[in-house]
Amino acid sequence: MLLALSPLDLPKYGLVSLGGVTVGLSLFSWDFTRWWASHKKRFAVKALSALLPQVLCLAYGALLILCAGGIIGALADWSLWGQNQVGDIVLVYGLGAPAPNVTRSAHLALTPGGHAVVIIVTVVIIAVCSRRGFRWDFVRQILAGISLGLASSIAGAVGVVVAPTVSWAGDFVVGLV
Repeated sequence: MLLALSPLDLPKYGLVSLGGVTVGLSLFSWDFTRWWASHKKRFAVKALSALLPQVLCLAYGALLILCAGGIIGALADWSLWGQNQVGDIVLVYGLGAPAPNVTRSAHLALTPGGHAVVIIVTVVIIAVCSRRGFRWDFVRQILAGISLGLASSIAGAVGVVVAPTVSWAGDFVVGLV
């Protein structure tokens, strides 16, 4: 007998504003600037290996916002909503600038294999953090990826590149291809 679970019917926000993209780029810039200032030979293997976890967390955040729903997708969605609010407040009240919607016109969707990869990567991140302690740099880059994953500009390129690759790899590994 096959047990079919019905998905949770949690609300989806799925829009990113200029304020959200500003927050995402600011979070990315924070860690990138610190990395840049702390490495003299920036293109050496050791320097690039120090940047790799941040780039992977950025890609993971973009994958989270592309999840179809559920608890993890809802947490990413609510995080995006909060980042949009913070960014919009700073732009509108801090600078008097507008904060238009900059969401990509066509959403990318992860395949079932891509969703499986998101769960596996979530387990890996929890394992790393449980062994080495809580990492704020991981949190900043995951939040940055969440706010940049739906953007229609070059900032959203991470979602455009990562989603199809992860979906294909996940489908291939779990046998859906």
